[in-house]
Amino acid sequence: MTTLRTLLITASSLAVTAASTSAFAQETPDATGSELRQSEVVVTGTRTANRTALETAVPVDVFPVEELTETGRVELNQILSTTVPSFNFNQTAINDGTDIIRPATLRGLSPDQTLVLVNGKRRHITALVNINGSVGRGSAAVDLNSIPTSAIGNVQVLRDGASAQYGSDAIAGVINVILREADHGGGVNIRYGAHVTDPEGLNRSEVDGQTTNVGGWAGFGLGENGFLTVSGEYSLRQRSNRAGIDPRQQFPDDPAYAEAERSFDRLNHVYGNGRMENINFFLNSGYTLNNGVELYAFGGVQEREAESPGFYRRASDSRNVPEIYPGGFLPVIGGDVSDYSLGGGVRGEAGGWDYDVSAVYGSNELDYSVTNSLNASLGPDSQTSFDAGSLAFDQVTLNADIVKTFDNLLPGETSLAFGAEYRDESFEIGAGEEASYIQGPFPAAAGSQVFPGFTPESEVDESRNAASVYGEVEWVPNEKTLISAAVRYEDYSDFGDAVTGKLAGRYDFTDQVAVRGAVATGFRAPSLQQQYFTAISTNFIDGVPFEVGTFPATSPASVALGGGQLDAEESTSFSLGTVLTPTNNWFVTIDAYQINIDDQIFLTENLGGDEVDAVLANAGVTGVQRVRFFQNGIETETKGVDIVTKYAFDFGTLGTLDASAAFNYSKTEVTHVPDNLVIPDLELFSRSNRLTLEESAPETKLILAGNYTYQQADFVLRATRFGEVLAPSNDPANDFTLDADWIIDASVNFNVTDQFSVGVGADNLLDEYPTMTPDGLNFNGIFPYSSRSPYGFAGRFLYMRASYNW
Repeated sequence: MTTLRTLLITASSLAVTAASTSAFAQETPDATGSELRQSEVVVTGTRTANRTALETAVPVDVFPVEELTETGRVELNQILSTTVPSFNFNQTAINDGTDIIRPATLRGLSPDQTLVLVNGKRRHITALVNINGSVGRGSAAVDLNSIPTSAIGNVQVLRDGASAQYGSDAIAGVINVILREADHGGGVNIRYGAHVTDPEGLNRSEVDGQTTNVGGWAGFGLGENGFLTVSGEYSLRQRSNRAGIDPRQQFPDDPAYAEAERSFDRLNHVYGNGRMENINFFLNSGYTLNNGVELYAFGGVQEREAESPGFYRRASDSRNVPEIYPGGFLPVIGGDVSDYSLGGGVRGEAGGWDYDVSAVYGSNELDYSVTNSLNASLGPDSQTSFDAGSLAFDQVTLNADIVKTFDNLLPGETSLAFGAEYRDESFEIGAGEEASYIQGPFPAAAGSQVFPGFTPESEVDESRNAASVYGEVEWVPNEKTLISAAVRYEDYSDFGDAVTGKLAGRYDFTDQVAVRGAVATGFRAPSLQQQYFTAISTNFIDGVPFEVGTFPATSPASVALGGGQLDAEESTSFSLGTVLTPTNNWFVTIDAYQINIDDQIFLTENLGGDEVDAVLANAGVTGVQRVRFFQNGIETETKGVDIVTKYAFDFGTLGTLDASAAFNYSKTEVTHVPDNLVIPDLELFSRSNRLTLEESAPETKLILAGNYTYQQADFVLRATRFGEVLAPSNDPANDFTLDADWIIDASVNFNVTDQFSVGVGADNLLDEYPTMTPDGLNFNGIFPYSSRSPYGFAGRFLYMRASYNW
């Protein structure tokens, strides 16, 4: 709490300083009289209509699509990482399915501790659970990249705990994607770019990662009182490769292979973005009946084909069959992702109460394939491509919400809201074809190399349901004061129930200075993926086969080693901030926060050894030598400050400038790691994974942006400073720090006519690369950069674009 007090005192001091500045600023006439975008009405974090982002009791940021598409980035996760200071997105590589569906974090917390809404309705999570060593290990979260920017009207980011308002997952905050709404007009956008870069330390230039993006939308009227907005987007990204050359001996130590060794192409790995192809379609519609009742529907579909290259298998590798690949091979994991959603409902007014009743269906399926590979245990007769199985997640959500504002219930204005939700979820694992997992007659690891297929024993078909009710009140006793409170009860069919609450308030000292704060409890239910994910494979260690697997927490192997039914994560969060609006074209917000999380779910290490073997044998578990499973017990404390300011300048005939700055400080500390009660000396959560939780996001992040418009030209310059990041190891001697870096993005757009525009730009204009991984930690120089870099390691990206609107 001491650090939180320090943060709050700092925030208050800044508020006083800015308040003094605002008092001085009032003596200066308003230059433009225009209002900033933060004056837009928000629908996130409040159920009261007509409240703007600068009038709420908790921090909410609004990002119109025009602001989100100012750079060459086309994935929503990438866009938000250079727009929202507390939002971070890593470029993973050689990380299996995590390269295909990449996780992102808010306020330094786990990816699954942020709730994502679309049009205010809960978005389904992905079928993938991240089980490797990436940021977000053990999580199953929403794939924001499944939502194309062409379908977006704006994105609203609630930076405060909101489980009492929205239910599970809203510990770090809420991201609400509001779809575009139009009954006429449309637009087509074409963008093409590539990485044109000189990778630091690699002694070569690269032009790769060619990306083509074509998107468009159109609005149609539905009679006199309706609209239908449809959007579509196609994108194709080619591979980018920042691997170093492989200095290792590739072929057997035999004179017959001398020439092959000499002429071998040693750029044999692919380390970077894999090839990816997406096609998306979204719709958003509404129709108002004569009695004022509105019917609405929205939804979308994405089909994605992506790849994740693995480690190169050398010709002399025991995992290779020379008769098939005389020179070795680079196996590739393929992922076909199908993402569907469809929602609809009815809203209107009855008896003075506004109501909204809806149903939303969402599904995500990931079909794994493996190409350019083999099953070494099948010898020369092995096939080279495999169907490795599938993951699938489905969700149905039913909602009913009612709200009414009273003028005479209490002094001033009082809004009461009530609601209920029912959610049904299911998770499936489908086995791959037999050759993808079978143990053949040869003494080698079973299954397809790089990714053994799911076995029939790994198949899962589980489901659950959850029901919840909530109540919420917002009271405005006078024009200076806002008080809100919410409570929610949620019951799950598989593990139990949870009660959460929130109290928030705001006081406006003047029209220019206000303070706001909140205290809330939150929770996150264990996902079905964490409860039931199963994957078993045979690994050979010193010629001996070991069954290694991830098992459900309630499996006999897990229970024998101290596992059991997962429970919900619980959180308590505090925030205190100030809102300063010196003029209607300038605002400053400062918000300090602290988030404590108990019983956080984690994925254990691979547990093995003589003591583990003995415990498993005593429990009657045979055939398994290495076990890992999900378990509750991690406790963390996160403290931080967000500062956001924007100012709109009007230079008359010389143009206009929108300038902004956003800063985030965030620090997470793991305060408790559970011991194993069965084997006290057994390490459940390694030093490396602990430091990943604490140090995976930069402690500080600063975004400076300016958009200058002069006649037909728009100039955009954005500078993002990513603070230091630690790449940890279980051996402290192998830790290394990625230095802080500035990433500069610049673009210019020319409005040739009122409808047609063209532009060019550069992301990472100065071609910055993260600190190179030290010798001895970079796999013989093959992997020169760490995937922990908060801005990736792809280098400069140049692009051009054209758009036509009607």
